Parts: sequence; structure tokens; C-alpha cells
Amino acid sequence: MLFNYFKIALRHFRKNTLATVINLTGLTIGLTSCLLITVYILHELSYDGFETNGDRIARVIMEYAFNGSKESKTGNYTSTKVATTFQRVFPEIASAVRMEEAKRVVTYQDKQFSEDRFMYADSSFLTVFSFRLLDGDAHTALSGSHKVLLTATAARKYFGDGPVIGQMLKVGPDTIPYFVTGIIQDCPSNSQIKFDLLCSFSSLGVNQDKTYWNANYTTYLLLKSPAAIASLQAKLPAFMQSEMKGTSATVNFTLEPMRRVHLFSEYGGFEPNNNITYIYVLGGVALLILAIACFTYINLSTARSMERAREVGVRKVMGAGGRALFWQFIGESLMLAGVSILLSLLAAALVLPAFDGLTGTALPTSALYSPSILLTLLGFMACVGLAAGAYPALVLSGFQPVKVLKGSFKHTDKGQWMRQSLIVFQFVISVFLIVSTVVVRKQLYYIQHRDMGVDRDHVLVLPLDRRMRDKIDLFKTEFTSVPGVLHASATQNSPINIVSGFTMRSAAMPASQNIAVSANPIDEDYVKTVGLQLVAGEDLTHQDMQQAALPDSIQLYHYILNESAARQLGWTPQTAIGQRMYMESQQAGIVKGVVRDFNFASMHDAIKPLVLFPGTTYSYQWLLKLRSGDPSPMIAALAAKWKDLVPYRPFEYHFLDEDYDRMYQSEIRLGQALDLFAGIAIVLACLGLFGLSSYAAQQRVREVGIRKVLGASVGQIVLLLSRDFVRLAGIAFLVALPFSWWAMHRWLQDFAYRTSLSVFVFVLAGVLTLALTLVTVSIKAVAAALMNPVKNLRTE
Repeated sequence: MLFNYFKIALRHFRKNTLATVINLTGLTIGLTSCLLITVYILHELSYDGFETNGDRIARVIMEYAFNGSKESKTGNYTSTKVATTFQRVFPEIASAVRMEEAKRVVTYQDKQFSEDRFMYADSSFLTVFSFRLLDGDAHTALSGSHKVLLTATAARKYFGDGPVIGQMLKVGPDTIPYFVTGIIQDCPSNSQIKFDLLCSFSSLGVNQDKTYWNANYTTYLLLKSPAAIASLQAKLPAFMQSEMKGTSATVNFTLEPMRRVHLFSEYGGFEPNNNITYIYVLGGVALLILAIACFTYINLSTARSMERAREVGVRKVMGAGGRALFWQFIGESLMLAGVSILLSLLAAALVLPAFDGLTGTALPTSALYSPSILLTLLGFMACVGLAAGAYPALVLSGFQPVKVLKGSFKHTDKGQWMRQSLIVFQFVISVFLIVSTVVVRKQLYYIQHRDMGVDRDHVLVLPLDRRMRDKIDLFKTEFTSVPGVLHASATQNSPINIVSGFTMRSAAMPASQNIAVSANPIDEDYVKTVGLQLVAGEDLTHQDMQQAALPDSIQLYHYILNESAARQLGWTPQTAIGQRMYMESQQAGIVKGVVRDFNFASMHDAIKPLVLFPGTTYSYQWLLKLRSGDPSPMIAALAAKWKDLVPYRPFEYHFLDEDYDRMYQSEIRLGQALDLFAGIAIVLACLGLFGLSSYAAQQRVREVGIRKVLGASVGQIVLLLSRDFVRLAGIAFLVALPFSWWAMHRWLQDFAYRTSLSVFVFVLAGVLTLALTLVTVSIKAVAAALMNPVKNLRTE
């Protein structure tokens, strides 16, 4: 019996090849998209889930403000004092660990490696976190200076299959010897802490900070119980108020549960955070795509079920029971859904590497075959199979065969209404995704092409270490001697992510009153290298740099403010020039210039007050302005210079505009994902529409023949067959319009600087929807209009 059902199903699939191909293609594409998004979402939601103590670990966030300042500074950095003090004072804390991430050049024998994932941590790291030590003694591995643990991958890179413990690596420009004390597991892809080399914190040689606001390190606390996080948080305000009594600052701390950092924290960490909103968006897109694919399948299955009425009537006359016919239809739907699942698993495995490139992850293929995924797919097969097969199974297995054989069994208005509703819903989804894609792309274009007040094009960024700081003038001379290198500047920060948390006041303001500013130590070539625009005053000179380096008693700083800083101090750009001011309550100086406001942080935030001051003591970057055109010859020449000047480290570079792109990495990936999945949703909707329009044209083939005999033109026939579908697309556009506007308006509010939500976006979405509908429907409508009417009416 089952084999007979199987043969009947195959015969039906072969007979209706077009419908079968459309259904299989739609379900496979929809399922593949949903599978990939689901695996990605599960990966993001599982961040730090491997940590056995994850519900007891919290990251410390500091908020501080100097007295008189109207703004406070908040961030994930703390002083070294926090871990030791908190662990001593609060019994809720079981352990604490201080950490710092760095970039180091590591030398082994005659080979040099530039390590971007080089980290320092207290010996308590192995107690707080769940990273497994594969070789070595956990109690002594990070105790004492200049000890380093290597991940298994890093150990193979440096030593191959040879011995690892006890080997020596030389670190930094001074080639300080570090001794390998163990091998630790590779960092999981879903960990917020990622490193290749983990060194003892004491190797940094930092002393215990006397203040809380000298914040340079990340602190994690291991609490004795999950509930202790809340109880400790409640104690911190009163404790810090007592600690800061009599000082010139206000400091408080907030505890972030570790497992909420990656998706919910607004503060960065050892790697860029994701955004829970974007996870919701992608999850919604996956469900919408799957809904379109399912509705296409259900729509075509129910629409074409009436074609089988005569077959079912004959079989019932021959003795087939209603229950047997019911399960036959259900079985056919389940079979098609099952085949689409197998195809989608294969397709997902094939496109997973490309999807990893889109999302910036490294998802294993095994994630597609996890028990939870496979069980979900089985549930999907059952639901879709029942939904697509139940309607024809119930209707056709229960009718009177005599009515069919007499030709009196007709379509019902109820079935027609259901199919039209599903078409409208599919196009509502498509319109919403089109609007979302256009708005996100428009905002990204605005971000990437808006005049930010900085010339970020053709600016090369190179590392600058302590050994180079003693020869800055020599390096500048050598760099600018390369044809095409226009300017060279040594600075602590490029004009992006400039450090905030400083204070400043004018000489007219009382010492207790300050404004919060961001600050960046620069040299005399910084302004012209990055293309800042002076609106008043003059740029720094070499003499200004020398005066700032004099002993404190005769030291004089010349400051450059941005317009926001001048405005907040009560000055215009012109009146600010020559004003005396103080930075950090001690560095006296004179305002020498004012630059136009520029975006030195994300466009999610408004431009804040900024001060640029002379100083290269803590410079970490070279900025080189290159001539426009092909940079390859200039980079090759610079690499040759670098090899002569800096033989102890490899030549590494990137361009400044890449830093800006990284700042909007989440938005760029969201835009790329919407491009892809909106396109998929539209293709699926058009596939379903093509199938239904083919069926509609087939149902009206005799009517078309009669109309052609009576003189109807091809255009009139096409209009006849298309107008119902165009009407449904128009209804879908009107339904999607308010919801699309509301969703995109809410998303744009997250940006301080944003594009407009113009009428053009919605007009474009409407035109695209109608155009796609017309093109899709017209393919079959034109074919039907061009058929020979004699052939269609021959049997009448």
C-alpha cells in the first residue's frame, strides 16, 4: 500500500513538473536561508556559554567625573586598585583578575611575528575562567614576571611538534625574554576573550594605582554565587562615596554579567560586541523568508488540488476510502518537504564558508547537524506537510464523486480568499524588506560619504613603538623623502576613537568647575596630515612642541580646540584665540587654534568637546598622507625604508578609512545581510506568484481563446490576467507602508547623524513591487495571449 502511494506521488510530481520545481526550489532556498541565520543566531546567543562559572562572573564598568564637570566618563576600563581593593573588602567576591590586551612583536630565533592577540592577565585567570590548561602547572603558570602561555595553535606555529615548556620568546622592541610555562586551549569562537599568547600581568611592571580614575585595565570578578552580583552592586555606591570623600572626583562602578556583555553591552571589550537588536532583526528576516517559502508551497498545493478532483473521484468510485486518500495527500506533502530539507542541508553546508565571510564568524559545518537543528527540521517537515496537504486532503477526500464526474465540483470563494490573503502577506514582507534594505544602504552611504571634517582617504597607518619615539624627526625625514608621501605625523590616536574622560577649564572659571573633553596628544604635522580645517588661529609649530617638553616650572602648552569645546567654554572660534586655559587642573596653556568640528567617534554619538595638545611621549601610531593614485609604489618604497630603520619588527600597515569601516562593522554586515535576504525573499515571492499566475492562465485558457476570437488584443489579454495580481500587490504596499516607516524611523533614531526617511524610499519600494509583479505575471499572461485560440477551443 505504501509503495503504491509512493508511485502515485512520483507520478503526480512528474506530471506537474513546473509546480514541483517551484515548490522544491522555494522551500529549499527558504530553509537554507533560515538554517544559516539560525546557526549564526545560536552561535551569538551562546557567547561565553562554555564558562562553567559564567553566571558568577561580572565585568567591572567605571563611571567617573571630576568635580564641576557636567559630563561623566563611562567605560570598561579600571585602575589596578579595583581588583585588589574589592577582593579585600567585599566577602561576595571569590576571585578577581586584571587583564590588558596589547599588540606585540614576538621573536623566536630568527623569525618575527606580529601578534595582535597578545594578552596580560593575573594568575587568577585560570581560576576565574574555564580555559583548560593542556600542559603546565596552573598554580605557577602565570605567577611571576615574563611568563607566557601559548594556545595550542600558537605553540605549533612557533615550535612545531617540538618541546614547548621552557622555551624562550623575545617580546617587544627591547626583545625582553619571556619563558613558556604552558599550553592552553584555543579560545572558542564564542568567547569574548580571545588571545594567542597569555602573559603574566606582573610582566607589565605596573605599580598599584593610588587612584581609581587612572583606568587602563579590564577587571573581571568571580562572585561566590549568581545572586552576589546584585548584592555587591547595591553596596558599591555607598562604598565609593566613602572612598572618594575629600577628592576632586566622583567615581562609581557597575557590574555587567559576563554572558550579557557580547549582545547587550554598550561598551567595547577585547573584541567588537554584537547588538541584540540586529539578532532580533536577522531572526525576524529568517522567519519572514521561511513564511514566504511555506506560503508559496501551501498556496500552489491548495490551488492545484482541484485539478486532482477527477482523479480522486475515479479512485473513490473504484473503492478507495476517505482515510486512505487523506493520508495519500499528507504523504505527498511530507515527501516534498523532506526532500527540500535534505537539499537545504546540503546547500547550507556548501554556502557556509561564504556566509561566514558575511557575518565575520567561523561556524563549523557540524553546527548544521546538531540534534536541536535536526529535530526542528523534522518538526518543520511535519507542520508544512500537514499545512499544505490538509486542505486538499480534507476537501477532496470528503466530496461526493458523482459531483466531480458530472463536472459540478467547483472552487470555493473561501479557498480563493485564503490564497489571495497569502499573496498579500508575501508581498507585505517583500515591501518591508525592500524599504529596510534601501534605508540601511542609504544610511551606510551617508556614513561613508558624509563630510566628517577629516580627510581619511590615502592616509596610511603604521605602528610606532618606544624605540622610534627617540628618533621621530629622523623617521619623518625618511618617510617624507619617499616620492608621494606628502606628510608624516606621530600621534597617540588617529582621528577616530580619541580618548575621552579629560577635564578642561578656562582661566576665568573657578578651579572647582570643569568641562569634560576628549583629548589627543599630537605633533605639529597632525592637523595637515588628517586634513582638519582651522576656522581660527594657527596650527602647532615645532617650537610649540619644544615648549611643551620643557620642565614643569617653565612648561607652556598651546592647545587646539574644536568648535564644540570653544562653544562650551563660552567662546566663539575667534575670541578663543589667546585665551588662557587649564587641562586636568594643572597643565596651563594658551588656545592657539580652533578646528572645525569633526566626527572622532561613531555617528551614533553627537560631536563632543575636543582638545589637541602637543606631545609625542605616548605616540603609538604613524599617520602618512599619500598622494592620490595607486599607493603600491609608495608602500613598496616605505617597506624598504622600514626594513632599514626598524629591522626588529615587520612592516605592517592599514589605511585610515579601514578604521572607519570597522567602527560601523555591525551596520555594514546588517546591510549586506539585508541585501542578500531581501533579494531571496523577493525571488521566493516572485516564484510563488509565477506558479499561481501559470495556474490562473491555465484555468482561463478557454476564456482567453473566446476573447481572442471576438477580437481582444494581446495587451487586453495580458491586462485581464494581470490585474488581480497587481491589485493584490497594491494592497500589500499600502499595508506595509506604515509599518515600514515606523520600523526604519526607530532604527535611524539610534544615530546622532542620519539620513532622511524620504518619500522617495517608499515610492521606490512601491514601483519595484509593482514592476516585479507585472514582469512575473506577464511571462505567462503573454504566453497565454499568444496561443492559437483554435487549439484552445478544439474540445469545446
